[in-house]
Amino acid sequence: MLDVPTKLPEDTVVDLVVAEDDDDLDDEERAALHAALAEGWASARAGRTRPAEDLLDELRSKRK
Repeated sequence: MLDVPTKLPEDTVVDLVVAEDDDDLDDEERAALHAALAEGWASARAGRTRPAEDLLDELRSKRK
């Protein structure tokens, strides 16, 4: 969050996103989310990935 003056090197790329301070997750749901994210990162680091296009195709086929 860049809510104070910040000195960044010339040509630094900064991603701007709309951030919400709150959400509807309770503590149990938030813990489950964090566990799923950690599992996903561990899979990616272990090389268990697939192209995003394949996943999108699979999800699209389930909508039909």
